[in-house]
Amino acid sequence: MKYDQLAKEIIESVGGEQNVSSLVHCATRLRFVLKDKVKADKLKLEKLEGVIAVKESGGQFQVVVGNTVPELYQAIGKQTKLMEESTDTSEINEKGNIFGRAIDIISSIFTPLLGVMAGAGILKGLLAIATNAGWLIPTETTYIILNATADSLFYFLPILLAVTSARKFGANQFVAMTVAGALIYPTIIQLKTDAVATTFFGIPVTMMSYTSTVIPIILAVWVMSYVEKFFNRHIHESVKNFVTPLIALITIVPLTLIVFGPIGVTSGDLIAAFILKVLAFNPILAGAFIAGVWQVLVIFGIHWGVVPIFINNIATKGYDYIKPATAPAIFAQAGASFGVMLRSKNKKLKTLAGSTGITALFGITEPAVYGVTLRLKRPFIAAVISAAVGGGIVGHFGSVAVASGPPGLLTLPVFIGDSMTAFYGLLIGVGVSFLLSMVLTYILGFEDDPIEKEAEINVRPSTEMTIPSPVSGQIVSLEKVSDSVFASGAMGQGFAVVPTEGKVVAPVSGQVTAIFASKHAIGIRSEDGMEILIHVGIDTVRLDGTHFELHVTQDQKIEPGDVLITFDMESIQSEGYDIITPVIFTNLSEERQITIDQDQISVSKYNKPAFA
Repeated sequence: MKYDQLAKEIIESVGGEQNVSSLVHCATRLRFVLKDKVKADKLKLEKLEGVIAVKESGGQFQVVVGNTVPELYQAIGKQTKLMEESTDTSEINEKGNIFGRAIDIISSIFTPLLGVMAGAGILKGLLAIATNAGWLIPTETTYIILNATADSLFYFLPILLAVTSARKFGANQFVAMTVAGALIYPTIIQLKTDAVATTFFGIPVTMMSYTSTVIPIILAVWVMSYVEKFFNRHIHESVKNFVTPLIALITIVPLTLIVFGPIGVTSGDLIAAFILKVLAFNPILAGAFIAGVWQVLVIFGIHWGVVPIFINNIATKGYDYIKPATAPAIFAQAGASFGVMLRSKNKKLKTLAGSTGITALFGITEPAVYGVTLRLKRPFIAAVISAAVGGGIVGHFGSVAVASGPPGLLTLPVFIGDSMTAFYGLLIGVGVSFLLSMVLTYILGFEDDPIEKEAEINVRPSTEMTIPSPVSGQIVSLEKVSDSVFASGAMGQGFAVVPTEGKVVAPVSGQVTAIFASKHAIGIRSEDGMEILIHVGIDTVRLDGTHFELHVTQDQKIEPGDVLITFDMESIQSEGYDIITPVIFTNLSEERQITIDQDQISVSKYNKPAFA
């Protein structure tokens, strides 16, 4: 199975199973929490076929793979023990800044529920359409059964969150579910409904409604995880398996009812009220702002800090005003991808843009963003502008979401509330964002993805050609390079030079295709279409350009012997860096092989190495 092989390569590239503290997935990403990020080979991961991008955000090492993420997640589960009950993550949670840890916690708790939330949300929306059209009557048993099916997830949300929270905090899942069950037990609900004066051993209890709530159970399970760890350390092994759960239950349930519950419910109400006031102040600007920044938040994983607010608003008010404003951002990325497909002359890029555009229409934008729009820059900007326009329209109409689920064609029913005008306004907003983004992308244009373009360039079909070394010095094989990425040939065939002169010159006629702010490396393309990467030293990017001087600019035409980079060899070495210089042919076909001359050479002689 192709998924089995890719799963194996991904686990190896993140430093092995022993380097993974936890793993969850969302719609398009495998989200790792690593013990040591240094052990992860990001460059190798990015080159794996099937991996779209690799991002580090919110304390997570995120591997973007697109719609195949469920299959890869299952394949990893078969090969490792990472899918089993989570281990204690307290050590990891102590690392990183508070914001990063918070994002990690939120995403880990809510990610496993996104699929079923989308399914239940779509069903709720379809039921709304059926009742508005008169196809179903709420008193009919058919409607009652379907409504219970759609609503059960949201009604019993505390129990589901108890499971995911327990996994994240390293608590007993069954004890956590029991705590959640107590909060929504019928007699507890009745105390709230009948406004009965409630006490616990004389302590007043402010009864709240905990069905569909989010914050109280997360707080409860978090505290419970520490209670369990404390008593598991101090109670004898022969009895701790039932004594610790007993202590957890008789302490956490009352504490939640007395403290965590009122705090959580009240804070949720305050958050919802504050957001409604902000949106009421100027709904057009608020909608435009949310839609405009949403995909930027998604790129960095920061959007997870907002997702609980959506769910909390729906739980406390029955609807949410923020989520509808994110819908234009989704459709704008789809429009930008289709704009790229229409304008590009590159067949592979057209195919990629078309397929990722379709995926984005169904709410999964990462393949479109990382594979097309963000890489080409202008399409992403066009999508952001268009999203803001669509968001302003959505805000003007006061559109709402009545259920959770990622915005997309299939989940549009979740935006059907009491007002069909508001729903039509959302349709107008997403339609405008889609069309405007596609048109803007086509008009603004872009430079076709250079990675895709190089596949269309015909490299001179000669059986053998000789080029000079761009650096004077001793030619050695790539295996001599201490960096495993270069030594393994992962970046392509090539050779390395131990420099005797601090100068890099152009070995061929062509064009500069890539320069770096750190000035330590340069990419060039010959007139024949051959791509060459020259990388001076190992880890010299850390010098931030110190001891290097760049003599060319991006896209500049070059001729053999033109000076590209000069560098101070002694100063670089004195700071502890190896100056061995890999020279990589990044687009050399597998049929062609590098042969090198081991003798000392001079740039001016233009002799070997050669590739055949």
